[in-house]
Amino acid sequence: MTVEKNSVSEGVVSSLGTGGEGVIRLEGYTAFVPFCLKGERVRFKALKVTGGVIYGKLQTVLSFSPERVQPQCPVFGKCGGCSLQHMSYPAQLEFKRELVSNALKKIGGIDAEAESTVPCASPYRYRNKLAMPLGADTSGGLCAGFYAPLSHRIVPVDDCPIQSERTAEIISIVKKYASICKLKGYDERARTGDLRRVAVRNLGGKLIIALVAARPVNTDVLCNLLSEKFEDYTLLLNINDSQANAIFSDNWRICRGDGLFYAEESGVKFSAGANTFVQVNDQMRSKLYAAILKEAEGVEAAVDLYSGGGLLTAMLAKKCGKAYGVELVKEASERADALCKDNDLSGKMFNICGKTEEKLGEVLSKTEGLNRVIVCDPPRKGMERSVAFRLKECRAQKLLLVSCDPATLARDLGIITGALGEGEIGSLKKQTPADGGWRVISVTPFDMFPQTRHVETLAVLSRN
Repeated sequence: MTVEKNSVSEGVVSSLGTGGEGVIRLEGYTAFVPFCLKGERVRFKALKVTGGVIYGKLQTVLSFSPERVQPQCPVFGKCGGCSLQHMSYPAQLEFKRELVSNALKKIGGIDAEAESTVPCASPYRYRNKLAMPLGADTSGGLCAGFYAPLSHRIVPVDDCPIQSERTAEIISIVKKYASICKLKGYDERARTGDLRRVAVRNLGGKLIIALVAARPVNTDVLCNLLSEKFEDYTLLLNINDSQANAIFSDNWRICRGDGLFYAEESGVKFSAGANTFVQVNDQMRSKLYAAILKEAEGVEAAVDLYSGGGLLTAMLAKKCGKAYGVELVKEASERADALCKDNDLSGKMFNICGKTEEKLGEVLSKTEGLNRVIVCDPPRKGMERSVAFRLKECRAQKLLLVSCDPATLARDLGIITGALGEGEIGSLKKQTPADGGWRVISVTPFDMFPQTRHVETLAVLSRN
């Protein structure tokens, strides 16, 4: 059997890949086809053939899985944001549990099964954060939407069903503002145009809206339009003429309000700016933090690495009596300092601004001899390897690792438990963990990102 580009084949989906795509075994080939479900017989077109691997596009489902449902989004499959809207919610939860378990075994060399995925009560309209690209449409007007998979081509949308209910209104207002002021969407290739993105956070019913422009623009009309719909909002202008992919530059201007939003979680008052990290799902953030605090029972001190705006650090300080947070982003660390002051946590909460790999020794020495818990919530790329190896040797009552990527979670856990060791030329190799090291007590996925392949996971470790 020979499969060539653009040829059409049929097959049965035997399993799902890490992105939720269907895996189909053909004679001499393995095909990966998005938007299929296990057990379905499908017809697909080969978009790319590399050796024995086919990357395909679904054409027709010939026999349907009972787990298939109708997606709520009209551009599902075109937009690169969601990949699982065709899958029933219970099936999504099981897919993510298996995703985490498989990563632990295959990548980390850890023989541990993930527990059942903690569900989200609202699988739609759950996101508190919007970051929408703005570009030029074919008529020269403004195009607002999300990038197509593996590209920077914008798929136009008028709303997004996983975003806040206010999303449609904000998109409409930004388009009207651009039309009135004759502003154009940004063309990345030509490097022409005015407006690049609109970013919105919605916490506790309060909005912080950031307009990203390639040059200074007048936002008076935008303020007037927003004020017709919203009472409690802050508007920021970020001027970003860089060719890099970063959403924001360091050039901020406050157009309305004080540039921050204020909210409260579990008795902790906090504030954040447009660039401060806050979990995107309020409901699941509360569940995740409650699980972390439960694991922190009975300890004297907490170390919170990659601590963001300090919300969890403050909760740990109230729970344990003393907590140290380490955060690289200056804005977030400043918010953590303000949070400490606003909640009267002086002498209990300590914020350190800097790279975790450079500050880890300092913060561990401050808690030496105390019964302590260490919490790590690194970015998607995981923690620096030096941090993982340092934590491997660290003595604490518990180590709690939070991750939004099963692959980097498995790698970091593998290093910390000793299931992975240093190989040749900076590589890692599987090995048998030594006695007396860290062992995995539990691994629990939290569905922070319904309808997508992403999952937040909490791993709990203790010393053997």
